[in-house]
Amino acid sequence: MSEFNQSVTTVVHLILTGFLGFRSEESRRGLFGVVLTTYLFILLGNCILILIFTSDRMLHTPMYVLICGLAVLDIAITATIVPTVLAVFTFGQISVPFVPCVIQMIFHMGLFTTECFHLALMAYDRYLAICKPLYYPNLMYNTHALKLMACCWVAGFFFAASSVTLVLRFPFCGLNKIVNCFCDVFSLWLLACGDIILTGYILLFIGVTVTFIPLLYILFSYARITYSVLRIPSSKGRMKAFYTCGTHMLVISVLFVIAIGVFISEKIPGTSIDICMMGLIIQNVLPPLMNPVIYCLRTKEIQNSFMKMLKNFRILPFSVLEYKM
Repeated sequence: MSEFNQSVTTVVHLILTGFLGFRSEESRRGLFGVVLTTYLFILLGNCILILIFTSDRMLHTPMYVLICGLAVLDIAITATIVPTVLAVFTFGQISVPFVPCVIQMIFHMGLFTTECFHLALMAYDRYLAICKPLYYPNLMYNTHALKLMACCWVAGFFFAASSVTLVLRFPFCGLNKIVNCFCDVFSLWLLACGDIILTGYILLFIGVTVTFIPLLYILFSYARITYSVLRIPSSKGRMKAFYTCGTHMLVISVLFVIAIGVFISEKIPGTSIDICMMGLIIQNVLPPLMNPVIYCLRTKEIQNSFMKMLKNFRILPFSVLEYKM
């Protein structure tokens, strides 16, 4: 406990340096515009997805409850880091009080971990719906889906709080600069003093666990789904199942491929710090930007509900709705 108090009282604030290669005001202004525009589209797309779900009772099924939960996660993840990133792009570097920086670390890692578990839960839902259709209504219903989503949140923030607590056990000395655009637990670990090697391995183990175990489960689930779909006698039934699963696989690929790419790039010697930082930003903003687009373009029920909502708000005439339906 004394080490924790020492770390809090010694380090009053942390300096986020931002990109080392983008120091000019013009380059920072360009990055600011790109990130801000992306953030506004993320809010718009995911809020529309949530509004579609809440306004159409036909979508109140476990699959769409999980999709809505993913939209909430996407909004929360970007709201946690994007304002800080925009502030760094505005001023070049900013000073952040230590405690708010630690809180941002917990929320960022907690929400990202929760999203990994949430995508595994979505794969489990599709596995039950396709491989065990007769038992699906008893195994997965709205209340049960909400409970499983709550478990994902609890597990995500448990791993995040545990990781940050491990780092806070050490005192901090030397420079208080974090070479990043937002507060990250691994960046804080680099500032710690003492024998931090074991803690680094533990953090690496936690990071691999919360990323690769959900991914392995997802791949296993979809392998079982593919085997079951191929046994469906009706070609129309096979196409519908593959179409539904394809939507989920696109969402999963966007998140995990980028996350694994960032993880590998950080381990390659000589990789530019700016490239790693850019990868982290893309990892946190591209999936939330793509998810609403993927679901709206590839899920017919959401398309129909969206057209109905536009009609109710008198944005589209009834004739257009009839044509789309």
